[in-house]
Amino acid sequence: MDKNERTVQTADNSRYGLTRDRTGRYKIPPQYWLVTVTLIFGVWQTAAYLTASDLLMPYPLKTMLALFKSVKDPEVLTNMAITMRRVLTGFIYALIIGVPLGFLMGYSVAAMRIIDPLTSSLRQIPIMAWVPLTIVWFGLGDGPTIFLIAFSGLFPIILNTIAGVQNISKDYYNAARSMGAGPWSIFAHIIFPGSLPDILTGMRIALSSGWMSVI
Repeated sequence: MDKNERTVQTADNSRYGLTRDRTGRYKIPPQYWLVTVTLIFGVWQTAAYLTASDLLMPYPLKTMLALFKSVKDPEVLTNMAITMRRVLTGFIYALIIGVPLGFLMGYSVAAMRIIDPLTSSLRQIPIMAWVPLTIVWFGLGDGPTIFLIAFSGLFPIILNTIAGVQNISKDYYNAARSMGAGPWSIFAHIIFPGSLPDILTGMRIALSSGWMSVI
């Protein structure tokens, strides 16, 4: 290999003008955001001009003015608060059910073989297919919405928790057992901290899925 050549093992983000912050993550320069926002609004303005219909495609300025007006409307704020309460309630239910199931399925092969066929089957069902059943089960009101939010967020939490538990090296388990650690000590000092990053990823996906399930 020539002395001027070098092996590229990772993406060379320095050529894009990206810099690292204190945590080591790359920061996108402000001019990139400005170009992106300008491009989006330019396409939006052009589409609104070509459509020539405020009903189908209003202009960006009119949309921004309507947004500011809606934010000041007490009724809109009340409905937003109700929606946020429903999303958070469903998210908490998904968290309470999904994390323990994920720990159990990730740690126990027997539990994985028993529970995985059921969870894999249920998560293939489209969320809208549950709407009639939830209305029958819970009636009209918050019940169906909270159920759908919890249901949509349950499986990302379960799957990511399983992945977090199974990605922990067996050497940590063996080292802990060799020093006399019991099951609860292994869970508290190895399983939970080792799988926490994946659990947080599942929580983030579940929260976004919950927002998309609000109907």
